[in-house]
Amino acid sequence: MRDLKYIAAHLRPCRRDLILAMGLVFLESLLEMVIPVIMTDIVDIGVPDHNIPLILQQGGKMALCALLALGTGLLYARFAARAAYRFGAELRLAEYKRLQDFAFSNLDHFSVPSLVTRMTTDVTVMQNAVNNGLRPLVRGPVMLVLGIGLAFLLNRRLALVFVVCSPILGVVLAIIVHKVGPLYQRQQKAVDHVNGFVQESLTAIRAIKAFVRGEFEAENFADVNTEVMDATRSTFRRAVLNQPAFQTVMYTTAVLIMWYGGRFILAGDMSVGELTGFLSYVMQVINSLMMISNVFLMLTRSLASARRIREVLEETPALTDPTQPVEEVPSGQIDFDDVSFQYSQEAEKPALSHVDLHIPAGATVGVIGGTGSAKSTLVQLIPRLYDATEGTVRVGGRDVREYGLSALRDAVGIVLQKNVLFSGTIRENLKWGDPDADDDTLWKACQAACADEFLRRMPAGLDTDLGQGGVNVSGGQKQRLCIARTLLKKPKVLFFDDSTSAVDTATEAKIRTALAALPDVTKIVIAQRVTSVMEADMIVILDDGRIHAVGTHADLLEYDEIYQEIYYTQMKGGWNDDPEIV
Repeated sequence: MRDLKYIAAHLRPCRRDLILAMGLVFLESLLEMVIPVIMTDIVDIGVPDHNIPLILQQGGKMALCALLALGTGLLYARFAARAAYRFGAELRLAEYKRLQDFAFSNLDHFSVPSLVTRMTTDVTVMQNAVNNGLRPLVRGPVMLVLGIGLAFLLNRRLALVFVVCSPILGVVLAIIVHKVGPLYQRQQKAVDHVNGFVQESLTAIRAIKAFVRGEFEAENFADVNTEVMDATRSTFRRAVLNQPAFQTVMYTTAVLIMWYGGRFILAGDMSVGELTGFLSYVMQVINSLMMISNVFLMLTRSLASARRIREVLEETPALTDPTQPVEEVPSGQIDFDDVSFQYSQEAEKPALSHVDLHIPAGATVGVIGGTGSAKSTLVQLIPRLYDATEGTVRVGGRDVREYGLSALRDAVGIVLQKNVLFSGTIRENLKWGDPDADDDTLWKACQAACADEFLRRMPAGLDTDLGQGGVNVSGGQKQRLCIARTLLKKPKVLFFDDSTSAVDTATEAKIRTALAALPDVTKIVIAQRVTSVMEADMIVILDDGRIHAVGTHADLLEYDEIYQEIYYTQMKGGWNDDPEIV
């Protein structure tokens, strides 16, 4: 219940609609409970005495109460829906805002499919709990209290039946809730698996078709789909026991009341109208108990979803701004002072170990090394995508942890190894770098990134629609657009994570020339090709998370064996092409 209480705090913006809806349900319940009292006079006085005016008078009152109850019910539906859907919107917005504050290490705690489920299915469960559960939550207790009270007023001895049936119903409900609660958690996890499989399949649809693995994937999907079916069926197989159990008790109670009530009538201790009204109240009380039981089942399911949503909202961001953040990065100077880093405490060894490196402002630095040598990890510490485990990373002479995250990341331009474009036009994507950029500025950035060559051939130019994820452009074109977008930021530090791998060497040379014309920008180039870093002011060779060597192309080619091997393998086909290198 602590989870539900926490999530319920997001109902505050829709508090007015919620209170109005609850008040309307209360009024509707009162109107419905008055009808059996009015009906008693018709049965006991109007029908035996053939008193038509009384029958019409009381019947009119019953009709008026019914119409008023209908009106309040319709108004309730309006206000409850407004409250529920705003509540769902507030939850989704709160989760999404929290996700934007997460560091990569926070995102490692949740799988992407799980986050999607928590923002969609789990929020929908909470939304439906308000929309469908508010009415029985208010109506059930009101009708229960009023029904029992009015039943005791009609006949105290006969009303003792509630003392017998209520504990039985309570025990049945407790058993069902106890069994069903854990099953809802299992059901939501099964939905996570389905979302994950669908996401992966759609992302890799080209590979699936290329390898003709459609049937294989369909069989795998059938497995996870069956998991959801089995979890749901197992859950509701127990949950549906609620209604037949309550109906059994209800109809048994009704038969006993009619049996004993008939005997009271024959003995002259009770009138037919009183028995009729009493039965109406009994049905109201039993129905209210069924409503309350359904609310408990709904809350049981909501509890599982509330817990999952709360885990996201209460996740503490691993990276936060300092108390008094520095809001301006003075220069692109970068220093690594005995820096070590590991992705998790359980890791066998750190990804980076004791890195010492000084990069002057405006320098061009190449970073090369084998696969898994932590090249990307090294540069991710600069904009604080992760924090160093040990040591200090400085930008502009200050510890990166002294800057506000926004200020630091605004000063660092990143062109990722995996290029990311968003649905929309090329113009809209480029303006991620500078929302206020005019067409001249956009074209200059595209020219520097050699993207203008293909953009001018497109009929719509900058207004060309990229499709979802940039599917309408090739890999090399996508890389050049991402470079142009980053250049529009006018950063003090610019790093490329193997971001020219899909372009030809001539185009890459043009891009390097354009970048060289940015004297005040520190440029870090992570590359697999030696040609991408040969002209750099300094080249850093990483080996197994450690700095193996630092120097210029000429120095490393003369003295460093690892660089010699990389160079001669790529440029001359192997060591044997130059017998002087040993």
